[in-house]
Amino acid sequence: MNENEMPTLELTLDPTPAPAAPTLQTAPAKPEMNVAQEPQLTPAEQKMVNDFAAKIDLTNSAQVLQYGAGAQKKMADFSESALDNVRTKDLGEVGQMLSGVVTELKSFDVSEEDKGFFARFKRAGNKLTAMKARYATAEANVDKICDALEAHQVQLLKDISTLDKMYDVNKTYFKELSMYLLAGKQRLAQVRAEDLPALQQKAQQSGLPEDAQAANDLSSMCNRFEKKLHDLELTRMVSIQMAPQLRLVQNNDLLMSDKIQSTIVNTIPLWKSQMVLALGVEHSAQAAKAQREVTDMTNELLRKNADTLKMATIDTQRESERGIVDIETLQHTNETLISTLDEVMQIQQEGREKRAQAEQELGKLESDLKNKLLQLR
Repeated sequence: MNENEMPTLELTLDPTPAPAAPTLQTAPAKPEMNVAQEPQLTPAEQKMVNDFAAKIDLTNSAQVLQYGAGAQKKMADFSESALDNVRTKDLGEVGQMLSGVVTELKSFDVSEEDKGFFARFKRAGNKLTAMKARYATAEANVDKICDALEAHQVQLLKDISTLDKMYDVNKTYFKELSMYLLAGKQRLAQVRAEDLPALQQKAQQSGLPEDAQAANDLSSMCNRFEKKLHDLELTRMVSIQMAPQLRLVQNNDLLMSDKIQSTIVNTIPLWKSQMVLALGVEHSAQAAKAQREVTDMTNELLRKNADTLKMATIDTQRESERGIVDIETLQHTNETLISTLDEVMQIQQEGREKRAQAEQELGKLESDLKNKLLQLR
């Protein structure tokens, strides 16, 4: 089969094994058909069923054994290829990459507390350098992750197209199985309604054991063929279940592809623009804070100088207005001098009085001495 050619409907009684399932390639999506319902056959397909039913020989054991085996083999191979398609997906790795993007975005933090006016001036350049280094590292890591995500997205888009192709192939196999069942049921009903009653009637009329055995063999073959049709029903149910399973896998691929697209187109550019703005804001904030602290320091120096100038001016003016000697000092000196003179005058007065008393005492002593001397003579 050509790699872009859809499998064709084919009903065969050939007991040889059917070829392997066709290689699945990408193809444009086609309108869906609800495979859970009986397929609507075209007149040509219905004629194919009628013609094929007429060829079914229930007395041929090998034919009954291999009936629909080719369609069952195609369905089994197709189910295996669908399973391989799902098995080879590693959407967990995509989830880890998306988580890695979040981790890298969180690793960039522009907040850093400065301590003190001089510490700010000392570390401002280092902080901006560190911020730029963190941004460059995060950006490089995010770009690497985005490259890997883009590769996964391309693969997911291919898988989505492949799943569309697989869905169409499954519809074809489903219709083929349905046509085998319709033809088989039609032939089984015909045999049970016409051939089997004829053999049973012949056996009753003839009474021959071989006629009875022929009727019994045909009845057994009808039962075997009915079980074979039941097996085909089970295979057909696998095809019915395969349709929503393929759509579920395809929907998961679509959701993951949309998530990757949103991350690459929206989240990453937004993060980069915000980080550039954050760096610009940090530049402006540091310049504003430095200017504010310079202004505060200037105002503080001006206030201190004004206060110092005021005190110095007042003290100088006060000293310049003072005399050589304070009036209080002169008053104290004058009072002390007057007190001293008063004490000197009092001392002199007391000295004169004491000398006068002494003179009187001396005169009395002299008189007493003279009298005593006169008495001795």
